[in-house]
Amino acid sequence: MLWRIDPVSDEPLYAQLAAQARLAAARGDLVPGDRLPAARDLADSLELNVHTVLKAYQQLRDEGLIELRRGRGAVVTSRAAADLSPVDSALAALVRAARAANLSAETLTALLKEAMSR
Repeated sequence: MLWRIDPVSDEPLYAQLAAQARLAAARGDLVPGDRLPAARDLADSLELNVHTVLKAYQQLRDEGLIELRRGRGAVVTSRAAADLSPVDSALAALVRAARAANLSAETLTALLKEAMSR
């Protein structure tokens, strides 16, 4: 899995990492039993503080998506697997409607973020 961060984003770095792991699990790129990189290794590769990565891992643990074990690291749980087919269908319909209304990707993203915050 390729990890990316946007240092100029309004979204905190730990939240960006956690969101990427959630999406990878939902897409099936991360499956139960997979190990996430060691926090120090990931922090070094992204030039982040290790506490930023640990905060993301702790958030994922609190959501039940990973288990943190000494000596084993962060392991994806069976709860991380999700069937996204209904969401994929709804998103496809949403994108079609947005294109028909000539909405930009930025506008659609802003609308979606607003709707998710309600």
